[in-house]
Amino acid sequence: MPSLPLDTSLKAMVSRNPEFATEMLEDAINALLAGDPDEGRLMLRQYVKATIGFQELARRTGKRDKNLMRSLSASGNPTAANLFEIVGACVESEGGVVSAHIVKNSDNRRDLEAVS
Repeated sequence: MPSLPLDTSLKAMVSRNPEFATEMLEDAINALLAGDPDEGRLMLRQYVKATIGFQELARRTGKRDKNLMRSLSASGNPTAANLFEIVGACVESEGGVVSAHIVKNSDNRRDLEAVS
C-alpha cells in the first residue's frame, strides 16, 4: 500500500471526520498550556495545514502567511500575543470558545487542560 504525506493524510481525516480537527486543535492548545510550546506550535501548524490553511489564517489575523508559517515552525519563536492571536483565529474557525480548568493528577500535580 502506498504511503501518503502526513499533510495529505490529515486533510483526508478532517474531511471524513470534522470533529478530528477540533481534537487536533485541543491537543495543540493542551500542549501549549502544559508548558510544551515546541510541541504545541508544531501541532498547531499541522492543524492549520489540515484545515483553514495559512492564507486564510493570514486573512483572519492580518499577518503575512509566510510570517505565520515561520512562527509555527520548529525553530519559530512567536510572541505570546501572536501565538494567542493565532490560537484565537483557529478556535474561531472551529466555531468554538476555549475554556481552561485545572485537573489534578493522581500524584497531586496540577495540569491545565483546555476544553473547547
